Amino acid sequence: MYISRHMTTEPITVSPAMLLPEARALLNDYRFRHLPVVNGEGELVGMLTDRDLRSAYPSSVISDSERRMIYERVENTAVSEIMSTECISLSVDSTLDDALHLFDRDQLGALPVLDEERVVGIFSIRDLTAAYKHLFGVGEKGAVLIGIIDDRSATIMTRLVTLLEKEGIPFTRLLRALDPQEGDTIYLRINTFKIAAVLDLLENEGFKLKQDWA
Repeated sequence: MYISRHMTTEPITVSPAMLLPEARALLNDYRFRHLPVVNGEGELVGMLTDRDLRSAYPSSVISDSERRMIYERVENTAVSEIMSTECISLSVDSTLDDALHLFDRDQLGALPVLDEERVVGIFSIRDLTAAYKHLFGVGEKGAVLIGIIDDRSATIMTRLVTLLEKEGIPFTRLLRALDPQEGDTIYLRINTFKIAAVLDLLENEGFKLKQDWA
C-alpha cells in the first residue's frame, strides 16, 4: 500500500528566509511539529521542527536580561540558520513498510514526500497509524480479531477459508504471523455479532484457538 493514499497533500511549507517567529506561529496555529523548508521551485532544502525552535528560544531559567537579548536575536533569525539540511524523505512510490522502517530506524515523527525534488506531501506517524488501522480493519463495525494456532499443515489455510465461505461467515482479513517464541498464529478478522457461535464452530472443526480465545 502506497503512502500517497494516506499522506497530507499540499502541505504547508516555509522558505529559508522566513523569520523564526513567523515559523513558530505556523506550528502553533496548525499544531504541526514539522515544516518542510523549500526554495522558490518547491524543492526540499531542509526541515524545521518544533524541537529546533524550542532550542533556539531562551530557557526559562536564565535572567530576564539574557532572555531579552536572545529574543531580540531570535526575532531576526531566519529559518535557514537552524533548519536541518540532511533530510530523510519518502517518494510518492514509497510504501507503508518503507515509512515504518524509516520511522523506526531514525525515530522521526514525520517525513516529507517528494516527487523528484519537489515537496508534494508530508507523511506522519499519525498517518501511518491511520493507514494500518484501515488496512487491518481496526474499528470496523462488528469486526472481531481471532487468533488461531498455526500448526503449519499444508492445508490449514485452505480448510479455514473453505469453512468460512461454506458457513457464510464474512471475513475481511486473514494473516499468518510467524513467531518462533510465542508460536505461529493465524489472525482472522471477521464481521459478526455472533462471536461465540463462530468460536464453537472453529473448535468443532479442529482449529485450536490461541489462549486468549480459549
